[in-house]
Amino acid sequence: MVSPIKVRADSQKITLFLLGSVGNTSKMLRTPGLGKSLWKSTGFSTSSKQTWGTLHSHLLRLERWCSQGPCAQRPRNDASHPLWKGLASVPGGTRQSPINIRWRDSVYDPRLKPLQVSYTAASCLHVWNTGYFFQVEFDDSTEGSGISGGPLDNHYRLKQFHFHWGAANAWGSEHTVDDRAYPAELHLVHWNSVKYQNYKEAIMGENGVAVIGVFLQLGAHHEGLQKLVEVLPEIKHKGARATVGPFQPSCLLPTCRDYWTYLGSLTTPPLTESVTWIIQKQPIEVAPNQLAAFRTLLFSALGEEEQMMVNNNRPVQPLMNREIRSSFQAVEEGSEVGSNL
Repeated sequence: MVSPIKVRADSQKITLFLLGSVGNTSKMLRTPGLGKSLWKSTGFSTSSKQTWGTLHSHLLRLERWCSQGPCAQRPRNDASHPLWKGLASVPGGTRQSPINIRWRDSVYDPRLKPLQVSYTAASCLHVWNTGYFFQVEFDDSTEGSGISGGPLDNHYRLKQFHFHWGAANAWGSEHTVDDRAYPAELHLVHWNSVKYQNYKEAIMGENGVAVIGVFLQLGAHHEGLQKLVEVLPEIKHKGARATVGPFQPSCLLPTCRDYWTYLGSLTTPPLTESVTWIIQKQPIEVAPNQLAAFRTLLFSALGEEEQMMVNNNRPVQPLMNREIRSSFQAVEEGSEVGSNL
């Protein structure tokens, strides 16, 4: 990341602030016609234009350096979606999500039990475009689909699952592992049906929600995911819904059930700190064309100006001295770590 850069045109007392990543800033500078419109709208002097040109040159050099360094591995989110305007985190929040999981810093906890997963395909209701991602809803009126065990003390019913993804394959996941991002991340959202009466009540309460996070990486065609991919054209616009028939969410889980767990928050408003996160160590593979199908969806409703649905991942939040526990013992870097990233 680059510190805020201030360019002052002394003769006109104009101050321009460039915020954010080198990549995003230099992309803005390269936007066709942007330079001309800036000169016309602000009345920059010749010396100010020269200063701008020098800054532009430095930024482009920085971007070339950054594209070969650690910055290239970080998830990108321009936070332009209305969901995030004016809302960065819960005031005073100390358990916000997502986070960067550091493999070496996670603590193996032998007391963690295997996660018990029991989903009913018939409880799948429909898939819809929320205007932020596409979400698959389930009937949570009974104990039919849910999870228990692992770090959980109660049974949690499955409410819905959804994905987060980027505009390119180099980023898109909300959580990162050792500062590296995956192209996408699946979230299976459950609520504590022992302590609370419904999902809305659970998201506001302590230990109310449990979310299984699964990373997606490019690889082989995923047969289970394809059933969802095929209905995406029907929900291209915000608010659109489609039926998918019976769907078994277990097909989206990796074969290895090792996981990290920590206490965190929802990653969309209201960002309440009610979530026990269960992040699967092993990603699942999806074909490039399957992930590309996600990017055919739109943030916008029918009749509105089209906005491609990409970069719907919240930026990584501070760990704030929280402990990340693992159900497995860490291995030496370069063996299993490297094979999963």
